[in-house]
Amino acid sequence: MNFGKQLKEGLVTNNPVLVQLIGMCPTMATSTSLTNGIGMGLSATAVLICSNIVISLLRKIIPNKVRIAAYITIIAGFVTMVDLLLQAFIPSLSESLGLFIPLIVVNCIILGRAESCASKTPVLPSAVDGLCMGLGFTFTLCVLSIVRELLGAGTIGGGLITVFSQPATIMILPAGGFLTLGCVIAVMQKILQKGE
Repeated sequence: MNFGKQLKEGLVTNNPVLVQLIGMCPTMATSTSLTNGIGMGLSATAVLICSNIVISLLRKIIPNKVRIAAYITIIAGFVTMVDLLLQAFIPSLSESLGLFIPLIVVNCIILGRAESCASKTPVLPSAVDGLCMGLGFTFTLCVLSIVRELLGAGTIGGGLITVFSQPATIMILPAGGFLTLGCVIAVMQKILQKGE
């Protein structure tokens, strides 16, 4: 297990959003402000790590015919915990993210990592994989959030810093999300091509 290699995979070469192109629904919906992006990214990372650990521990016990249902049940338990913790300790973030926290249950990133990694590897590599993929997801959300919030609202950090007063409101709308995501994916592909 090489942590540096797995971290590079999660952040760059196998980034769940920018390379695998999965997890687009929460990416587009929650990247309107940096606060939302960080909140969603860290929530998904916590669920990824915890579910990978439990699935890895149970990988030899879960029958093959019901493995997906078992994964969803395990993931749903951790999502419920994260959702309740957010409601209890950070209610404004919970309200802002709304339905997208419960939808982590069916996030392709988490189900994909459960199927491709946690169900086939021991606990520590599964936990590290969850951490690295979660950091890659969080990093992508933060980049998109900074660009969209800066250009669409003229602020950074949920209005903590006002940069300019004539923003392009389209950037915080879905069309701006698609434009930003397309540009960031293009930059990532260029970086990956230069790396080869």
